[in-house]
Amino acid sequence: MIEVKQLTKKFGHFTAVEDISFQVKVGETFALLGPNGSGKTTILKCIAGLMLPTSGHISINGVDVWKNSREAKSLFSYLPQRVAFYENLTAREVLEFYCRLRKLPLDRIERVFEKFNFSFNGFADRLVSEFSGGMIQRLGIAVAFLPDAPLLLLDEPTASLDPEGGIKFRKLIATLKQEGKTILFSSHVLSDIEHLADRVAILVSGKLVAVQSVEALRNAIRVNSRMRLLLGNPNENFIKAALDAGAIEAKLLNTHLIVSSKPEGRLSILQALSDAGAIIERFSTEEPSLEEIYLKYIYEENSHNLTLTHSHDGLSERATTAG
Repeated sequence: MIEVKQLTKKFGHFTAVEDISFQVKVGETFALLGPNGSGKTTILKCIAGLMLPTSGHISINGVDVWKNSREAKSLFSYLPQRVAFYENLTAREVLEFYCRLRKLPLDRIERVFEKFNFSFNGFADRLVSEFSGGMIQRLGIAVAFLPDAPLLLLDEPTASLDPEGGIKFRKLIATLKQEGKTILFSSHVLSDIEHLADRVAILVSGKLVAVQSVEALRNAIRVNSRMRLLLGNPNENFIKAALDAGAIEAKLLNTHLIVSSKPEGRLSILQALSDAGAIIERFSTEEPSLEEIYLKYIYEENSHNLTLTHSHDGLSERATTAG
């Protein structure tokens, strides 16, 4: 559906994205994952034909997004990272405006509301100026779904949504996936990726680190899980007890013992600490940051490349990551 080849975008001397290549299959939900400034928005804008690449090629269903922009734009709907609407219009008037702009029947509005259960909780006829950031984001999502396009490009779609809106959005995406829609979205939120994506492109500083399945990403996350334990009797001896029980790392910070381990080893570690006399008043688990996952992945990739370089009787072999 989407083919991105050697995409590079520079702003003066600054390179926003460099030599990016990947493909998105028909019916796939594909995520661009990375922290702010990693190039996610730049890539989406280039695909949407809103930003001219410095070099590279982008096509949608074989249609060049620049040489045949009108045809390409008929194939997708785009939700920008930040949406803004005329504040003196109601939500319904905004949707009617976009229907007329795109020459769509007005009944598309009710179909979006009914089909996806994505209502405005009585706000449909209130002014946009009265909307919260989450409601404006929800309106932007509704606008993006009006055309019923085969491809959706969504830039940080859940960024401003409240928990209820996030749950409804995930259900909406599940419905679209069942219909065979192709979805490319960006996010820096791990839970969005885990719930929605089939495959993930990991971006770091404008470069593509890897393209992998969500299962592979989950495995990377699981290795780095942490427990934070509040101890009633903090003692350095508990560090050794945790390590002997299989912890990857353990350190004492005042009254808190921070333990890194695999999820399946948590119970054994907790039991070992209890047997050692630790009084555990409270504990919580901590999800690793994106930066930790990136650093871990980059370290493993570099180690893998180094191993390949010194293999095969001294002959160098370069490892590449397929996009």
